[in-house]
Amino acid sequence: MSLNLNAEQQHALDAAQQAFLPMLQGLITWSIPITIITFVLGLIIALATALSRISDNKFLSTIARIYVSIIRGTPMIVQLFIIFYGIPEIGRLMTGNPDNQLTLAPFVAAIIGLSLNVGAYASEIIRGGIISIPKGQREAAYSIGMTEWMTMRRIVLPQALRISIPALGNTFLSLIKDTSLLGFILVAEMFRKAHEVAATSYEFLSIYTLVALMYWVVCFIISFIQGRYERRIERKYVS
Repeated sequence: MSLNLNAEQQHALDAAQQAFLPMLQGLITWSIPITIITFVLGLIIALATALSRISDNKFLSTIARIYVSIIRGTPMIVQLFIIFYGIPEIGRLMTGNPDNQLTLAPFVAAIIGLSLNVGAYASEIIRGGIISIPKGQREAAYSIGMTEWMTMRRIVLPQALRISIPALGNTFLSLIKDTSLLGFILVAEMFRKAHEVAATSYEFLSIYTLVALMYWVVCFIISFIQGRYERRIERKYVS
């Protein structure tokens, strides 16, 4: 019994070692780059959406509200499936030709899906930061001749973004973990690599535990950097 247990342990260890390098490659070449790219694009979308939400333009405000409602009200995996599997069918549906389908690479589908998702959630964070700024600051800016855009750019947005940093940092951490869904649309990220090895070795516990550990290490490092950055920003404004 003891020898059999040791053999099982050795097999689990070998499977984890076999999975480590492919998982690390998936993390470095896919998961992390996609996270950074989609977070930057998502912030751009979020800023535009937040400004549209508080705009006096009813059309822009309505479009932004509908966009946020759809993204927040549907699972991310469904959104990814619609983008990856659904968009290519648009050409066929529009032309009636079954061979006339749009082609969408998994990487592109991942960027679109995650960016739209981040944009919706981060827009509410930024919007909350904007409306938290006292109106008296805007009125003071208007009184010295600053336009509405100048006031927003020089006074409101810098403060709103500073207030939003902790919540945006949490969004970034969630985004890293959400990249594990990209394997369902054929992106060779870390979790998909782990699943491929686990499916052949049948050592699910050891490999998926290793996946969890690697995600945790990455998130711990980012949380540490975020904490130091937040403390630096706070010291700057307090002093």
